[in-house]
Amino acid sequence: MKTKIVVLTEAGVSAESGIATFRDSNGLWENHSVEAVASPAGWKRNSALVLEFYNQRRRQLKMVEPNAAHIYLAKLEEKYVVTIITQNVDNLHERAGSSHIIHLHGSLTEVKSEKNDALIYPWTKDVKLGDLAEDGAQLRPNIVWFGEMVPKIEDAVREAKQADVFIVIGTSLQVYPAASLMEYAPIGCPVYVIDPHLELNDISENVHIIHDNATNGVLQLPL
Repeated sequence: MKTKIVVLTEAGVSAESGIATFRDSNGLWENHSVEAVASPAGWKRNSALVLEFYNQRRRQLKMVEPNAAHIYLAKLEEKYVVTIITQNVDNLHERAGSSHIIHLHGSLTEVKSEKNDALIYPWTKDVKLGDLAEDGAQLRPNIVWFGEMVPKIEDAVREAKQADVFIVIGTSLQVYPAASLMEYAPIGCPVYVIDPHLELNDISENVHIIHDNATNGVLQLPL
């Protein structure tokens, strides 16, 4: 039976492809507050602003390519069973060739009905006011906003519990519930955390920190 590798990725992986990390150091996203563009209240207050914010993100996505870390993870499937759990909303893992991806926070290349979470559609162009789902409701980005449930967290936990090797790349481990996923890895499962700045206190002996960026760090994995 092939070794099962579970990988948790976040903004640090996409940043090396030229995608700005969503929240800047000043707490703003492209000069907008989180509440304005990533909350149900913001959507209710100004849907047009929210749509244009994500339209810009979607356009930017077409201008970047998967980097060496994305490609490395995709190639792992030649030897292992690999699940990518990502907090990123881009499609760079898909474009690199990974085949089993759980998007915890949704996807820029999908939209859904604002009234029915089950009505999800692939989408690559701009979304405008008046673009409707089949139930007649306005289409909104299929993004998990602050204050909303993370619908795929149970899927992610189930994968984590089955890991033979657990890898964390490009995350500060500050965003929950995703940050807790490594705790679900089986006892004794080796955990590798790749991040140039991360410092973890009281880590167990099976947790190994690689202080490097994503594209260099993956080359140091003992796989």
